[in-house]
Amino acid sequence: MKVSSIIVPVLNEFESIPIFFSELEKIHKSLEEYSFEYWFIDDGSTDNTINSIRTIQKNAPYVHYISFSRNFGKEAALYAGLKNATGDYVVVMDIDLQDPPELLPEMLLSVDSGEWDAVGTRRTTRTGEPRIRTFFSDLFYKIINRISDTEFVNGARDYRVMSRPMVDAVLEMSEYNRFSKGIFSWVGFKTKYLEYKNLERIAGETSWSCWKLLKYSIEGIVSFSQVPLLLISILGFISFTISIILALFILVRALLFPGSAIDGWASMLIVILFFASIQLLSLGIIGRYIASIYLEVKNRPIYITKEKK
Repeated sequence: MKVSSIIVPVLNEFESIPIFFSELEKIHKSLEEYSFEYWFIDDGSTDNTINSIRTIQKNAPYVHYISFSRNFGKEAALYAGLKNATGDYVVVMDIDLQDPPELLPEMLLSVDSGEWDAVGTRRTTRTGEPRIRTFFSDLFYKIINRISDTEFVNGARDYRVMSRPMVDAVLEMSEYNRFSKGIFSWVGFKTKYLEYKNLERIAGETSWSCWKLLKYSIEGIVSFSQVPLLLISILGFISFTISIILALFILVRALLFPGSAIDGWASMLIVILFFASIQLLSLGIIGRYIASIYLEVKNRPIYITKEKK
């Protein structure tokens, strides 16, 4: 019997855990040819999440959990789950059941057939989400697909089934600054996507604020594109050319029209502010890449385990 590892990152989700487990067990019973092992990754929850997992584990020895010493983020939780999963197939899901469990049999069978190395999912609608979030999400995918060599599927979820070879390839990428959507695509392997309409959460509230999503998108761009650095170089060349032209203009005007230099103080101030803003923007972009390098060379662990069972 083949083993399927279910990886579920959780953060303050004590209400959702028993509902999620009950729904997955219904699917489990319909898949007699597969045995399940669950890996709940508690990302530093401050509620009764860990006790909720322990309650389930008492009657289900195939349920395991890892509790972090603090909140390390969803990417660290995914990595911890992948690292500890022992199954022939590895499933990544969210706890809120916005990832439809009823798709799991088709996903497992598709990978088990050998035709696909992975089966992912993507949302075709974002019903229930603020329009501004939908707008910026679509904008992010448009931008990153233009500036990156790695393909990013619009609406793709972390919910996917992967073969063991693909999981091993993902684990070889042990970088500190992780962006799983990009990593799953970068490693290659034959992947297909199942489409579904957006579903509401079963309980609780999302921990993803607009600010966190913005930071996450910036992380994705920095991790999978050097185009911003190229744009800085181009911008620097353009600004240098403009400055030479302006310098010649000022010099010629001073020679042909003595005493008129004072008249250009406003335009000169605008020019100074323009180039100063370009410099600050460029330093900010370069600094973001340097910060990523800084975190990598420190070689700190991606996560710290407080408890594992």
